Amino acid sequence: MYAIIETGGKQVKVTEGQEIYVEKLDVTEGDTVTFDRVLFVGGDETKVGSPLLEGATVTANVEKQGKAKKLTVFKYKAKKNYRRKQGHRQPYTKVTISKINA
Repeated sequence: MYAIIETGGKQVKVTEGQEIYVEKLDVTEGDTVTFDRVLFVGGDETKVGSPLLEGATVTANVEKQGKAKKLTVFKYKAKKNYRRKQGHRQPYTKVTISKINA
């Protein structure tokens, strides 16, 4: 069984037991989080929402909060002596999907 959920402005296909990285959630490590924006549930019986499924939820356990590797953002304009160098680390939350309730 799998589901497509929406979190952090993105859609993610998940199965039970899968570890995923999502945009930072305001929860602490070890907590349980429930995703109620479920768009699709597939498996033995397929259910499609329009746009969301009523009553369908996905529960997950929060493994850790962290930051991704540093990206270098470098802007410049040729022949104008304009250069800007900036680093960025995107925060994330690592969760493990425990149950899909359809």
